[in-house]
Amino acid sequence: MKNFIGHHEVATDADYLELALGTPLELWLGEEGESPEERAARLDAARDILADDPALIASVSRIAAEAIETHAPVLFPSRRRRPRPARGTGRTTTVPKAVAA
Repeated sequence: MKNFIGHHEVATDADYLELALGTPLELWLGEEGESPEERAARLDAARDILADDPALIASVSRIAAEAIETHAPVLFPSRRRRPRPARGTGRTTTVPKAVAA
């Protein structure tokens, strides 16, 4: 099954991101082996785009937050919780002390 956004076929995750941002990812991430002059030109273009569309920063932040939230279990695998020393006692506890009412 093919996926489309508008008239654009989306084949990869990068395609989704490019369509969401409205710019190629290479503009923001750079390309391996780019020269200092190419990097300067790319960053100048990025600054111009951000100046023309200040809302793009919020869009990029939202997309990044959603991606992290979606992939957090893979990016940050949880470790088994280890008991930690209770404050000032040198003993370990996994359950907080009950407060007398």
